[in-house]
Order: sequence, then structure tokens, then C-alpha cells
Amino acid sequence: MATIEITNVSFTYRVLKNRSGSIRDLFKDFITRKAHVENYVALKDVSFTVDSGEVIAIIGKNGAGKSTLLKILARVLPPTTGTAKVSGSIAPMIELGAGFHPEMSGTENVLLYSTLMGRDVSKTKSRIQAIGEWAGVSDHMDFPLRAFSSGMVARLAFATATDETSDVLLIDEVLSVGDADFRAKSSARMDELIHQGSAVVLVSHDMNTVKKLATKAVWLENGVVKMSGPVDQVVTAYENQ
Repeated sequence: MATIEITNVSFTYRVLKNRSGSIRDLFKDFITRKAHVENYVALKDVSFTVDSGEVIAIIGKNGAGKSTLLKILARVLPPTTGTAKVSGSIAPMIELGAGFHPEMSGTENVLLYSTLMGRDVSKTKSRIQAIGEWAGVSDHMDFPLRAFSSGMVARLAFATATDETSDVLLIDEVLSVGDADFRAKSSARMDELIHQGSAVVLVSHDMNTVKKLATKAVWLENGVVKMSGPVDQVVTAYENQ
């Protein structure tokens, strides 16, 4: 059984059009039919599988549905139709630091983020120092997060998410974040986790990274799978469009 099984997954957003500024005006607009709800199909009948130790790249232009797909895999969004089966623990690296709170300290945020990923709190506590050191922010761990630069937040979030080997890694442009040293360090960490058997779904606009890390690819266009298969074939077709 595959670690990830996506079968005929579709997702539709309901978008309120011609919205007024106040609740009263909005109610009035609905009565007069000035405001209405439209459906926006972000994904349509997407299917693929990912086995343990396998890396699949999701490629496509902005607005193709890549981020929506990752959110479904992360269990943030339920599919409108179809099934999304993801087995085991998940490390979502979709928006680094998105689960952090600016008024909490670095240490508190590491504990919070780890708890949200379902990790053992006592084990995480024993790893706080190592996580801070890997991220290069050990001297800031008692400071509120608002005292961190955006780069420091990204490094701390990445260090926390990858401190344990997860069954599934969801990566959205993470390897393009930060300075050159951090990108090299994070790339090496990703290689390590991949070789330890994680099933990886990678979203990136960097085709060199895609060809380096992935074994197969899915090309999304307007929410539909335009092509899937061996990474070299799919990337070549995508670049030659």
C-alpha cells in the first residue's frame, strides 16, 4: 500500500462576488441579487500515489492548484470529491513559520509547532537546544518571535519540522528560502530525510531542484493533470511548452 494515495481528488472554492463593506449592505445585496456566490474549481480529478522513500514533484504555473493540493495532503482542506489517503506522520513545510505566534518565545513556538504535528512534547523539550543550534538562533530562544528576523523564523520552523523523520514530507518552495548557506544546509537535511524513507511531495518552480530530487512528476494546469510520469520526461515537456 502506498504511503500517499490521491484518487480523483477535486476541490472547489466558493467565492463571494460583489461583496459590500458591511453586513447590512451585504444582506441587502443578497436580497437584490447584487452579490452572489461563484464556484472556482482549483483541482479536478487528480490522481497519483507516492511510496515510502519516493519523491514526487508537483509542477505548474502559479494558480495551477499546487498549494491547494498540498493543503489537502496536510489535512488542512478536505477534498470536495475524491479521496486523499495519507498514512503516518506528516511534516508540512508549506509556509515556514505559519503556525508560529509572534508573542511566544522561540522555545514555546517549537513546542507548539511540534504539538500541532502530533509529536511527543517531552521528547521535543529534550531537543530544544539542538533545534535552536541547528537553526542558528540558540541565543534568541527565550525572546518573543517578533524579535526574530524573517530569516530566523524560517530557519527555526525548518529545523523544528525536520528534527524528526516523518513518514510524509510536504515541501512548498522551502529550499529556495534564506541565504545561500541556509539553502545548502536545508538541502542536505532534505537529502538525509529522503534517504531515511520519507514519502516526499515537492512543489517547486526550480526545475533543477525538481530533477535532482524527484523520481516522478505531476504537471498541473488549471487544476487538471496535464501530464505525469518520469521526472525527466515531464519536466522536458513542461519547459518546452
